Amino acid sequence: MITGELKSQIDKIWNDFWTGGISNPLTVIEQFTYLIFLKQLDDRQMLYEKDINRLGSSQRKPIYKDNQEALRWSNFKDKDPEVMFDIFTRPKKELNGITAFDFMKTLGADGGKFSEYMKGATFMIPTSKLLDKVVQQIDKLPLEKKDTKGDLYEYMLSKIAEAGTNGQFRTPRHIIRMMVELMEPSEEDTICDPAMGTAGFLVNASQYLHEVHEDWFLEKDFREHYNKKMFNGIEIDPSMMRIASMNLQLHGIENPSLTGGSALAESNETTNQYSLILANPPFKGALDYDEVEKSLLQTTKTKKTELLFLSLILRMLRTGGRAAVIVPDGVLFGSSGAHKNIRKELVEEHQLQGVISMPSGVFKPYAGVSTAILIFTKTNSGGTDNVWFYDMKADGLSLDDKRNLLISEDAFDQVFSEPENIKDEVAGKCDIPNILLDWKTIYQQPSAENYKDRTQQSFLVPKAEIVANDYDLSINRYKEVVYEAVHYDAPKDIIADIKTLDAQRQAAIIELEKMLQS
Repeated sequence: MITGELKSQIDKIWNDFWTGGISNPLTVIEQFTYLIFLKQLDDRQMLYEKDINRLGSSQRKPIYKDNQEALRWSNFKDKDPEVMFDIFTRPKKELNGITAFDFMKTLGADGGKFSEYMKGATFMIPTSKLLDKVVQQIDKLPLEKKDTKGDLYEYMLSKIAEAGTNGQFRTPRHIIRMMVELMEPSEEDTICDPAMGTAGFLVNASQYLHEVHEDWFLEKDFREHYNKKMFNGIEIDPSMMRIASMNLQLHGIENPSLTGGSALAESNETTNQYSLILANPPFKGALDYDEVEKSLLQTTKTKKTELLFLSLILRMLRTGGRAAVIVPDGVLFGSSGAHKNIRKELVEEHQLQGVISMPSGVFKPYAGVSTAILIFTKTNSGGTDNVWFYDMKADGLSLDDKRNLLISEDAFDQVFSEPENIKDEVAGKCDIPNILLDWKTIYQQPSAENYKDRTQQSFLVPKAEIVANDYDLSINRYKEVVYEAVHYDAPKDIIADIKTLDAQRQAAIIELEKMLQS
């Protein structure tokens, strides 16, 4: 967890960007990302030089040539602000006509995965004073520690949401963590997010593996799989691609397989490839039919992105692959042919396992839309038996625009690490412990016997009933509401009570008048 001192350092950097004329939070994150990358390049060059000095050779590749010393972080950070700014903005002949920023963009594969997504990057720090301020502060950050640098970048990303701009890019971190905990990534999993954003799902899956299965990292085969094949993502926005790539790198995932462009486009032909998909695809979008990969339209002919993404996820999963996907409530009960077709596909052709209905405040203050998490396994042969429904009423934060924590930070962490011990303490304020515990019980012992009571938040519904309801998956279709009988007095008794009160009022006025006359 990020410390108070580190948090203050990041807040200072953010404030300096803001007062220096850069107010768009995404631009701040981008410029911050570029400078971190330049420092990391210099750190890698230093490791290469240490190898040469100690051993005479190195298996590492050098980053900078001898005539490019001026472009290195360790060199320009000590220059006067105006000189440093020139190194970033004015190409010089002695440096082969490139700036420090240009160098970062032209590295290619030698610079690692992040440098592959640098095309189109723009240096936007407007003054030498601001550049110097930010460079000096980044130089003091503990970037040598994987956990710390991952935490500081996560904290920086959280400011996208706090700033109230482009908040749609960020799924609440605790909802991401809940979904990862529900799916329990295994050592063989190949994980993908087809609408990656800042790569929150992939990062959290990585953190889960480190926290729960640290022993797996002792095995060479697993490390090889983890570093090269386990993490995959698709993102249409080049800026978000760069931010996501750096987020993954700072969390120790140096070679993820990331693809730029629309996951729904003709160019994406990925089929039967992934064993686990975690996603929060974009809602409310609409594409023309000729923009969409044709096989997706065979499952459900629609222009709505939320339905197309479900079709895509089914295609991208290998048989036996699992998915947890956030969808708007309209997917659950929409009456169009496309809505019904995708629900029927999940129920009849695959194994729909769970529907977690989340409160509308989860995505506030940016959207008040009600959402749900669909949990399913691709089988191509059916398998839906009883579907688990959970009526999530509280997620640990207030459901208004402020989204304040309702429980302590320690308790919020225990929600995931010790759900069985904290569930009673956070009852009524956070349902996540019960969701995790109920899912584990149902997933391991899929019996409807203990989950028949539909007046509760957690219950099972047999497939036959869902089919009979035209594949409607909205929780209100199946949940039973208990109404308490309210007793009202007869009208004549109420009138009598009013007369009595009126008489008492009149008597009080008369008594008051007597007191004033005496």
